[in-house]
Amino acid sequence: MTRAGCAAIVLAGLAWAGCGGGDDRSATTPRTTTTAPVTTPRTTTAPPTAERSALVVGIGAQGAAMFDQPAFRDLGIRHARLVTAWDTTRVKFERELVDAWMAAARRARVEPFVTFAHSRVHPSQLPGVEEYTAAVAEFRKRYPDVRVYAPWNEINHDSQPTADHPERAADYYRALRDGCRGCTVVAADVLDQAGVTRYLERFKARLGGEEPRLWGLHNYSHTNRFRNRGTREVLRAVRGDVWLTETGGVVQFGRAFPYSLNRQARAIRYMFRLARSSPRIRRLYIYNWTGAPRDARFDAGLISPAGRPRPAYRAVARALRR
Repeated sequence: MTRAGCAAIVLAGLAWAGCGGGDDRSATTPRTTTTAPVTTPRTTTAPPTAERSALVVGIGAQGAAMFDQPAFRDLGIRHARLVTAWDTTRVKFERELVDAWMAAARRARVEPFVTFAHSRVHPSQLPGVEEYTAAVAEFRKRYPDVRVYAPWNEINHDSQPTADHPERAADYYRALRDGCRGCTVVAADVLDQAGVTRYLERFKARLGGEEPRLWGLHNYSHTNRFRNRGTREVLRAVRGDVWLTETGGVVQFGRAFPYSLNRQARAIRYMFRLARSSPRIRRLYIYNWTGAPRDARFDAGLISPAGRPRPAYRAVARALRR
């Protein structure tokens, strides 16, 4: 996101332009929210458990520096997610950022997962399907190593021009899927906000009888409020596998979530329990790597701005050793 780095009615959307300010110094400031502060619950709703050993864990980060840091290498993570503009290949600074990120991921032998989002030059533009298809083809030609994609980030959030156009979002999915044969393509990357299942119904209706095999969900809200209802609703609304393409523990987010490293670590532990509660949840991408300064509005970093691992980092390390 650029105009809005954080979701207004839940915790946070992708902050691909740097919601917390830790990964992308060219980020814009998140917009303010009119949502009333929410008090973090003291009790935890335990999700149902399911035995699984195949959960793939990745990190979402906009900055390339993460890949060369010992703390990242120590986790043994081999998957990372990048959100970039749909018109990246046509904008010089976007190309330079992605070039650096891809080179660092390649050195670290990490599989890139790319999700497209709105243009940072023309953020309100909803490209036509032909224009989107051409831009994606240009991206694939420049970065042929990328084989895992999502057509558009947080398609149901109002910072994205797709928010009122689930049919167009479905068209983008078909365009990317058809243009990248042999790739893994997430059908819809949605945020766990009010109305998400209605949005998915319209998305699916556009596809006719087709049933995508893979869906993406950002379940920040329920992860940090220690609830499982929203994730379960999305699982019921779609068939096939689900990736938690962006989620994590929030250190601070406005007045609703005052600064707390301990609460962040608790949310990380609950995040893993929630991810392991269904055998259909195959991947988990944690956002994000580098934290923000203490006076920032949003922070979900596993590492402090000074580069020191936080309790949430240690919670991730313990979960990966299970």
